[in-house]
Amino acid sequence: MHKNSVIEVNKSAYQNNIDFLKKTFGKKVIFSSVVKGNAYGHGLKEFAKMAYNCGVRHFSVFDVEEAKVIFDVLGNNVTILIMGFVADDDLPWVIENQIEFFVFERYRLAKATKVAKKLNIKAIIHIEVETGMNRTGFTIPMLKKVTQFLIKEKEFLRFKGLCTHYAGAESIANYYRVSKQIEVFKKAEEIFIENGIQPEIKHTACSAASIMFPETRMDLVRIGILQFGLWPSSEVLVSYLNSKKNKKDPLQRIIKWKSEVMSVKRVKPGEFVGYGISFMAKEKMKIATVPLGYAHGYSRSLSNTGRVLVKGQFCRIIGTVNMNMLTIDVTNIDHVRKGNEVVLLGNQDETSITIASFSDFSNQLNYELLTRISKSIPRKII
Repeated sequence: MHKNSVIEVNKSAYQNNIDFLKKTFGKKVIFSSVVKGNAYGHGLKEFAKMAYNCGVRHFSVFDVEEAKVIFDVLGNNVTILIMGFVADDDLPWVIENQIEFFVFERYRLAKATKVAKKLNIKAIIHIEVETGMNRTGFTIPMLKKVTQFLIKEKEFLRFKGLCTHYAGAESIANYYRVSKQIEVFKKAEEIFIENGIQPEIKHTACSAASIMFPETRMDLVRIGILQFGLWPSSEVLVSYLNSKKNKKDPLQRIIKWKSEVMSVKRVKPGEFVGYGISFMAKEKMKIATVPLGYAHGYSRSLSNTGRVLVKGQFCRIIGTVNMNMLTIDVTNIDHVRKGNEVVLLGNQDETSITIASFSDFSNQLNYELLTRISKSIPRKII
């Protein structure tokens, strides 16, 4: 087992976030926990168990691999929705186990029907509409034929949901584009109604849209980044706080990534640290190595710029981040020893390193940083 570092996930903080989000969306809106990308780096298997214990009963994933992890852990106790890739040879397992999935092209619609007929089990599908993101989904001109097909094959297709995805709801710069998408989705819904068929539920909102455009909450919200205690962007947070008297962030970060000091040594003025000549000591220094690098998901772009916490104090990363090691400046910290805790993300004493702070030192998005954390690092629920 990997012992270089550990990810701790705080259950009580997550419960706080879930309670807040459910209260915000209302009792009638289904809360779907989006857990793609290894649950945004938090560890899919461990996170799913914890989320279930916190009252979550609906999970949205990207592909069949992720769906199988959730199914193995929680079985038929929850609803699983695949929003992205489903290989043809996985369709029998998906349909047989009543896993729900997006359908966004004629081929998948026909293939799902064929498999459902062979198994004599209804496929539970969600029709995705292309409203302006230009990624996946049926366009408006295609919908009349889709409705006709659904009516014809209703014995083998359960039209569970009508959905879409918004293109950048986290930024006010995209306000007009998202507003147009909402209009297109309404038009799509009308086409289904006019042709005598309706979905059981409608859902369009991701984390950003659920806050910036409350009308998009509909019957179900697909919430990813918010549940982890993070906002899609500072604009979304400001928008929320501006609507409230209490200006305090209601969410709590649930992740802590920590390692330890592997060795401590002294460096003389004029000596270089690490590969190449990217860092030269200008004075006597005390440095420490940490057994963690870009192979574990700690970006090389944080070389000579990133920060970690040791004994509650910020320490600068010096030299190039290696594949499996990084070096930090501990000159001004007394009694640093091998085995001392090093926090890369989260709190230590009264000080914290937030995920957002990484954007100050690199061009990584919150989502990118989290999902790049190695799956081999153990996840521990606390």
